[in-house]
Amino acid sequence: MPKLTPVEWRTLVRVFEAAGFTADRQRGSHIVMEKPGVARPVVIPAYPQVPTRIILANLRTAGLSRDQYFEILARL
Repeated sequence: MPKLTPVEWRTLVRVFEAAGFTADRQRGSHIVMEKPGVARPVVIPAYPQVPTRIILANLRTAGLSRDQYFEILARL
């Protein structure tokens, strides 16, 4: 499995959009994405490089595995 590295926020938004999430709202520099059936929204900070700890937390919230993340990332 590839190593998880920081990515730009736009890339992360596209990953979650490909997983079925939609941008619900934006407050300051944070994009809130929601998907029916997922209890909590995923919050993506608009940073040039989103840290891996935030990516992992968002994957856990979304119910996505690392493998699914890398599959989606490879398709983008």
